[in-house]
Amino acid sequence: MTTPPFPAPGPRAEVEEGDAFTPRFDANGLVSCIAVDARDGQVLMLAHMNAESLRRTLETGEAWYWSRSRGELWHKGATSGQVQRVVEMRVDCDQDAVLIRVEVGGDGGCCHTGRRACFYRSVSLEPSDGRATLRPVGA
Repeated sequence: MTTPPFPAPGPRAEVEEGDAFTPRFDANGLVSCIAVDARDGQVLMLAHMNAESLRRTLETGEAWYWSRSRGELWHKGATSGQVQRVVEMRVDCDQDAVLIRVEVGGDGGCCHTGRRACFYRSVSLEPSDGRATLRPVGA
């Protein structure tokens, strides 16, 4: 594995206000990554990146993730054709989450269920019989 080009986070003021990209990986070596459609801003998916997938994303301009369930690197769209070309990458205030704006190849879908986005259901804010229920949201 190539050494990632990420220095360790420094003091809080540097992390929050400085110009160095110093992602704060969690105990499992991951940062959360939200992918949104660059065209219309729809939230497409949430995934995780380790240092290697983050490095590959920066090098290739295409989204790479770490699959927690498979325990391996995952080049989004390598088999489905739904490659995510990164248009912009942002990091949150304490650098423990990343947001990428992407253009999606193939049929424009991102979810393994065949849907455009993974967030296709809403949780009822008024539980029935003490149980939260799910409702489909628009296409």
